[in-house]
Amino acid sequence: MTVFLENVLQLLGKANISKNKLLTDLKLGKNSFVNWESRGTIPNGETLSKIADYFGVTVDYLLGTETKPSAAVTDDDLKFALFNGADGITDEMFDEVKAFAEFVRNREENKRKG
Repeated sequence: MTVFLENVLQLLGKANISKNKLLTDLKLGKNSFVNWESRGTIPNGETLSKIADYFGVTVDYLLGTETKPSAAVTDDDLKFALFNGADGITDEMFDEVKAFAEFVRNREENKRKG
């Protein structure tokens, strides 16, 4: 088993996500895991990048050249980055920003789908 596959399986377990959900969410072929497991193949750069983004890790982590995944970003980190500090930011304000970000993401996905 490749380091790539070991890392993906570990990330799936930590996130409690099935292989099928990952493949569906990323619009990857049904045989992807078969290829990775039995043939020892590693996906192309675009697919590696999608998988890394999905789990919030780097491609280097997936490939085993980086030994630990990037640290998870907390809500406080996001508040600080979005509002230039977290002081005075209510949960309602933060929820509104997250809802808008989700709206934009969905809009862009729908554009790509045509």
